[in-house]
Amino acid sequence: MKMRRPSWWAVLLTLVGVIVFVRLGMWQLDRAQEKEQLLARFAHASAQAAVPFASVVDDVRPEHYPHVHLHGRLEPQHSYVLDNQSRHDRPGVVVFVPMRVCVDDACKSYRSQTLLVAMGFLRRDVGSRAMPHIPPVKHKTATLTGLYAPPPGKGFELGGNALAKQDHWPKLTTYLDLDQVAHDLGVPVYPRVLLLDPDPASAYIRSWTPATMPPARHRAYAFQWFS
Repeated sequence: MKMRRPSWWAVLLTLVGVIVFVRLGMWQLDRAQEKEQLLARFAHASAQAAVPFASVVDDVRPEHYPHVHLHGRLEPQHSYVLDNQSRHDRPGVVVFVPMRVCVDDACKSYRSQTLLVAMGFLRRDVGSRAMPHIPPVKHKTATLTGLYAPPPGKGFELGGNALAKQDHWPKLTTYLDLDQVAHDLGVPVYPRVLLLDPDPASAYIRSWTPATMPPARHRAYAFQWFS
């Protein structure tokens, strides 16, 4: 039997397709490298000396994580609990507490915006959907240090604003929308959150990672495009 010679447009279409998919795969590999550099900067940021919060509050570059210290008053009576979180393959929640940031060390006046402070991760009991015990805040007025970082990714907001439907605290949510938090609190909220530094004496687990797609995911996408 004679082999049928493909038409010129079929050959051209194949070549274009190969070029496009190879370029897409290379793009994903580049993105993986960028994310590795981002993770390295994030890990390096915690080791830097903490700077005053006021000096970086307007720096909202998406891949910049300043290590800051600030003085303010925590408001644990208005806490938020971010559900569906995990650490080391253990399910749990991350607790966020609003903080009024002091203008001076004497805390005689506060900034107009409220800052959400990520207290850390709490494990759920295996097979339980009950809310973990949230440790009480010992000192409401405190000096804190941590990374001033973008909030966790929102993902798909199914079911509308969960905060507006709850009339008790702490409020449980599966995503953290700072605009909804601002509306819920009735005060302006900073566009970033404070990821507190680790504390061996704390009941919270504070192992933070940037709210971004990991390099391994990009490499998996690159493999798909190349395939």
